Amino acid sequence: MIRIGIDVGGTNTDAVAIDGARVLHAVKTATTEDVTGGILAALHAVMNGAGLAAGQVGAVMIGTTHFTNAVVQRRDLATIGAVRIGLPAAATLPPFIDWPADLRAVVAGPVAMIRGGHEVDGRPLVPFDRAAMAEAARGMAAAGIGSVAVCAVFSPLDAACEREAGAILHAAAPGLAVTLSHELGRIGLLARENVALLNATLRPLAARTVAAFREALAASGIAAPLFITQNDGTVAGADEAAAFPVRSFASGPTNSLRGAAFLSGLADALVADVGGTTTDVGSLVAGFPREANNVVEVGGVRTLFRMPDLVSIGIGGGTLVDPADPGRIGPLSVGYRIAERARVFGGPDLTCSDIAVAAGLVTLGDPARVADLDRAFVAAALARIHAGIADAVDRMRADATPRPLVAVGGGAFLVPDTLPGISRVVRVANQGVANALGAAIAQVSGEVDQVFQGLTRDVALAQAQALATDRAVRAGASPASITLVDQEDIPIAYLPGNSLRVRARVVGDISG
Repeated sequence: MIRIGIDVGGTNTDAVAIDGARVLHAVKTATTEDVTGGILAALHAVMNGAGLAAGQVGAVMIGTTHFTNAVVQRRDLATIGAVRIGLPAAATLPPFIDWPADLRAVVAGPVAMIRGGHEVDGRPLVPFDRAAMAEAARGMAAAGIGSVAVCAVFSPLDAACEREAGAILHAAAPGLAVTLSHELGRIGLLARENVALLNATLRPLAARTVAAFREALAASGIAAPLFITQNDGTVAGADEAAAFPVRSFASGPTNSLRGAAFLSGLADALVADVGGTTTDVGSLVAGFPREANNVVEVGGVRTLFRMPDLVSIGIGGGTLVDPADPGRIGPLSVGYRIAERARVFGGPDLTCSDIAVAAGLVTLGDPARVADLDRAFVAAALARIHAGIADAVDRMRADATPRPLVAVGGGAFLVPDTLPGISRVVRVANQGVANALGAAIAQVSGEVDQVFQGLTRDVALAQAQALATDRAVRAGASPASITLVDQEDIPIAYLPGNSLRVRARVVGDISG
């Protein structure tokens, strides 16, 4: 099957066409203010370069920064309703309590606090107040709210209250977009609720974005299925991705990690992805990004859900360098305007790419435009760049064992050849489009993180794998291709009934 992978970054939109493990053609184009236009241009460029007709394309995978940028920049966010089911126990800290004030002012709509939920041992906290839920649903429908997040106390143990609340909301407003927290987050009320709230506020934007991507494919004559890349290095069908946009928050760096594994043949390594705006450092374990097990902040909101473990710093090819002080680098970048703003391209700004050209690390633009830079200044700036990358790599190391580092991204020339604690720096072909390659090779995943009670360990593990498999199939995986890639079980001594928390993740090839 011929696939096209596209990754939309802050500076470049990259595209690659592959046939199995063979790269047919790769292109790097500037990201446009109209992101969809940039995708269309990249599609045309990669198809023309590979000599492909639209009917030869079997699938298109797109990675986008739309959703995380919307939260960070406080734009294109919907006003949403919030339902918390947990009274009388969970009334002290209401929804949105720990959000930044400016983001809360944009997003927060009506809040309903409802009696119900469960105890930590799975018993009902109090009976679910269906009448109050129905009244809240009617109020939100009357207020014109189009998206609602529902979070019940300990819903990962028993999601019955959330599911019933969702049914009541849909009955009151059939077109309402409802996000249930147990489908996204883990045990921990506020962090899980925050994930659901972020997802709810992004649902309308996600629907528009996916529709625009489909229009771009249609304009190119491509009838192949569309997939959107996810935080764990896999993809989901377009409809599934539109329903859960938060699962694509970190898909850009994750695509690069998966592409680095593909290009280098290394399943366990560190990866430095140097783009035009940032350097993202992550860790590959068994060919997939290592998952963060701690709270992750997105736009100032504390969350706990499926996210890669990353260290990001403001050093990239387009990062600004202070002409008067080589120690002052970033975090501002010229971004996708590098071809008009960097000195080597005739622009007025001094960037990290200019420093690299002056140091002889890479040939870009017109080297004569930076020939006047003082050698000591260039050396000092380059040392600062290398020190920043070395620090980020050191922060990502889990132990003192030397491991290889794969350098990818359009700015990979900024990674030094030697780094403390690194056995070797690996440079690969097509390193500039590793992100698009990671999207193109992605499989479909399914994950479950749930507490099982009253079951033997073997039965609990089997049920968790079956649930994860069902989610992968619903996301577009071929049932026959699904394999278990990660499983963890933790006995919970303070709960009765032989309680066991199981996390399972499976991956499979795209169906069809």
